[in-house]
Amino acid sequence: MTHDPTNDRPSIAELKAVAQPPEHIARYNAEHWAGALYIRHLSIYATRALLPTHITPNGVTWLMILVGVVGAFAIPFGGLVGPLVAVLAMQLQILLDCSDGEVARWRQRFSPAGIYLDRIGHYLTEASIPIAIGLRADDWSLAQPADVGGYTVLGLVVAVIVLVNKAFTDLVVVARAKTGRPLLDDVAQTAASKVSGIAAVRRAAGHLPFFRAFVAVEASLLALAAAVVDVLRGDLLGTQVLVVVMVPLALLTAAGHLLGVLTSSRLD
Repeated sequence: MTHDPTNDRPSIAELKAVAQPPEHIARYNAEHWAGALYIRHLSIYATRALLPTHITPNGVTWLMILVGVVGAFAIPFGGLVGPLVAVLAMQLQILLDCSDGEVARWRQRFSPAGIYLDRIGHYLTEASIPIAIGLRADDWSLAQPADVGGYTVLGLVVAVIVLVNKAFTDLVVVARAKTGRPLLDDVAQTAASKVSGIAAVRRAAGHLPFFRAFVAVEASLLALAAAVVDVLRGDLLGTQVLVVVMVPLALLTAAGHLLGVLTSSRLD
């Protein structure tokens, strides 16, 4: 479909045809479940509202980064208020994450910088959330910024594991580029393990997706659930248990991811 990328007031139908092509929405790894369920239905309206502002696609990505990091570090504050802010912020972040690409596709403005900033946004947000949960578990506050302890350390450990785990995905692209191999199609077949036992374990894990605990949307919901327990009990046990449980789950997630990459066709 041809369109005028300088048109800042397209109809929803025109914009959707260009900004949400089926081949993009159907990508195996790139679309969060919330995107298909409801965010994409909202983001197209946000994108239409953003176009007349002349904000660049990278400008939208910067907003996404800001919302994600600020939202994550709201978790330690205000009883349930901070975690609720974090949950709403992660919803807004994923909406902006959809809209930056939609603005880029409508305006036909694509750049490596946009992909780079998008990756930075997810790295920062998903590392910030466990740190913020650790700070909450230690009852940290701005009035006592030095009042951190073991739970904050555990949150930092989880954050490092999350970053390493995310790097496992991006390093596939690096390894293939350095050996002159083309980019892989984002389909299930390329991610499947060639070792039958490992493939079976990965399929079983799909029925109990604990690895999603380290994705921004799900992590913020877990932080809120833990905060509800805190409020009901009148202490911080819910958040403290969450931090402790996240450590082995993060290790298991990263180990499984690495093994999955090494036994798949992604490095062939």
